[in-house]
Amino acid sequence: MEKFDVVVIGGGVVGTAVLRSLSAYNAKILLLEKSSDVASGASRANSGIVHAGYDAEPGTKKAYFNVKGAAMFPALTKALGVPYRMVGSLVAAKEGGLPALQELKARGDANGVKTEIISREEILRLEPNIGPEITYALYAPEAGVVSPYKLTIAQADQAVVNGATIRLEEKVVALQKSKDGFILRTEKGEYTASYVINAAGAGASEVNALIGEYAPMETHGVGDYFILDSKEAGVVNTVVFPLPDEKGKGILVGPTADGNVILGPTSRKVPHERAEENEVTREGLDLVREGVKRLIPAVNLRSVIRVYAGTRTAVGSDFIIEQSARFPHYFMLLGICSPGLTSAPAIGEYVAAAAAEALGLTKKKEFLPLPARFHLNKSSDEEIKQKVAEDPAYGRIVCRCEKVTEGEILDAIRSPLPAHTVDAIKRRVRAGMGRCQGGFCRPRVMEILSRELNVPLSSVRMGDKGSEIAPYEVKEGYEKV
Repeated sequence: MEKFDVVVIGGGVVGTAVLRSLSAYNAKILLLEKSSDVASGASRANSGIVHAGYDAEPGTKKAYFNVKGAAMFPALTKALGVPYRMVGSLVAAKEGGLPALQELKARGDANGVKTEIISREEILRLEPNIGPEITYALYAPEAGVVSPYKLTIAQADQAVVNGATIRLEEKVVALQKSKDGFILRTEKGEYTASYVINAAGAGASEVNALIGEYAPMETHGVGDYFILDSKEAGVVNTVVFPLPDEKGKGILVGPTADGNVILGPTSRKVPHERAEENEVTREGLDLVREGVKRLIPAVNLRSVIRVYAGTRTAVGSDFIIEQSARFPHYFMLLGICSPGLTSAPAIGEYVAAAAAEALGLTKKKEFLPLPARFHLNKSSDEEIKQKVAEDPAYGRIVCRCEKVTEGEILDAIRSPLPAHTVDAIKRRVRAGMGRCQGGFCRPRVMEILSRELNVPLSSVRMGDKGSEIAPYEVKEGYEKV
């Protein structure tokens, strides 16, 4: 039974933010994630918006952590080498929507967020393709877009570089209080911890139930999205929202941090047993199409290269970020829905500091940075020549759409938190995220994984267990390899 000072349950953007902050302290720390990679749940499929903070009710945890977290993104993403762009956002309204915009601005003012209400003439300077019925907008210049999965992965990588341990495919199935702390049992082993942090996302209430802590009423929502080819990038410059309603912030149109255009999401409730559902619906996609036409009619839906669905879990109107009153040294993070991505860095710092204070941990003298990574499509000709001279693998292009080389894929496989699946490679280096969606590069990525992991091709998985891509030799009578 391995002993740790702190165990974090859940490898989403919040759990890895906590782990990264904890790794700055002198402590033995562990993160347990039930899936085959971090960023496999809500952090895999969301809008990637760094919200300015005008929407959250003043005085709530959402408002506090949103505003503090947003301010951290420029420096954090630069340090981690994660795509981030401060593009600004617009909440677009028709005639008659001005009072609602004024209410949002008042919230922003109370939260200390810079916003202004602008006229159609001013909107057109920012968004020439805005819908003809849009008359006013709330402009927040400090809103941005980030790659949510790359942020999650980079946080995990830096935590590992600084001594943290991450165990994948280890779902916590038992959790109990012991004399000296806690005992955690997963599907693969047992661990003890002096301090436990529950950041399990949609599964957080289930983890609470394991130890006998309260499980608040949750609501689970699924949202449908379109992703457009990067050739459509000029159709929108900022993140454009409609006026929010009781269902949320609404169907948006905006650029992504990686140069595509994102449309969505819808919001349909699902029961707990389907909380991690990731299937789109025809009805949902139709709603996205209708919503987009009202905001940016010029959007070309013939350039869609991907549809997907993301999930979010809420518990009431605010985040639950609190130390258990029943179990000292047990910290709960529940209902971290939007603006959870924006809030994650600030939540990570806060929770790590609480654990450090409770355990008497001291800061390390040195917090190690992540080494710089080579990316062909972001390098100059001279940089490419030098890199290829050092290692020819960086001159062999595997993904033509995104210009990803074999060397970059090998870096992902050999990274601090190694990529062992096709999806893990995709999230790290974008092989398979371009126009053909892996139609050309996936077989080559599979071959590289098979070779580097020393496993048969039939064992290479898309993601979690049971997702083997080529388990049979089709020309050999369907016999399993």
